[in-house]
Amino acid sequence: MNQFMALLYKFTIFDVVDILIVSYVFYRGILLIRGTRAVQLLKGIIVLLMATGLSGLFHLQALNWLLNRVLEMGLFAIPVVFQPELRRALEQLGRSNLLSLSRRWQHVPESPAHVITEIVNASQVFAKNRIGALVVLERETGLNEYIETGIAIGGVLSSELLINSFIPNTPLHDGAIIVRGDQVIAASCYLPLSDQSDLAKELGTRHRAAVGITEQSDALVVVVSEETGQISVAEAGLLTRGLDEQTLADKLAIGLNSQRRSAGLRFFSRRVGSP
Repeated sequence: MNQFMALLYKFTIFDVVDILIVSYVFYRGILLIRGTRAVQLLKGIIVLLMATGLSGLFHLQALNWLLNRVLEMGLFAIPVVFQPELRRALEQLGRSNLLSLSRRWQHVPESPAHVITEIVNASQVFAKNRIGALVVLERETGLNEYIETGIAIGGVLSSELLINSFIPNTPLHDGAIIVRGDQVIAASCYLPLSDQSDLAKELGTRHRAAVGITEQSDALVVVVSEETGQISVAEAGLLTRGLDEQTLADKLAIGLNSQRRSAGLRFFSRRVGSP
């Protein structure tokens, strides 16, 4: 008790701040891996640690030696095994306001209403005629590595351009269109596929690509099923299916307008702080 009281006397406000920061880091880490395969990997690591402790407690020397060697090798394997989660964490840190040293205004459309209208109109045509489509809206995270896999367009976004690009059996119909601001940057782009095991079995490569790109960036993706004509939106690794015209417009408005407001606030703060 005396030692405990002595420890309390040494406790300062800096210790409280330290504990709060560490708690927040753990909390954000849990949110980051929740719903991913990293949860199962983390459970496996916990089981190994518990087995190592128990083997040492009961003096199982051979087993304890073996488990310790496995844990030592695991330290080098962790960056490889958790590479997607580590990459996503660093990207989220880079997109935070704390490090917003520079922002590319061309990622924010000058007229979100125009972009929304053109994409909604094209999506209705795709859905009615059962034409598969995949339209990626670039936001904070640059998508140049995926743009380079496609064919450069550099045209102003319009429903006619989108429709013509996805007409079956044409050179540009296979792959994704990437939109930056109100410009169609490239078509026929290849995207990474999601490996989520809980995606519906009837979803094909197009939907897995839509989810996959949102797992590795903050892009907003509109995808139309060729088989059912169903319109879906992918964002932050989640797929919302069965959208009608108004719901699609609402989701795009929320995604694009929230980005525009945050960019405007960052620009205003820089102007106020500038000499």
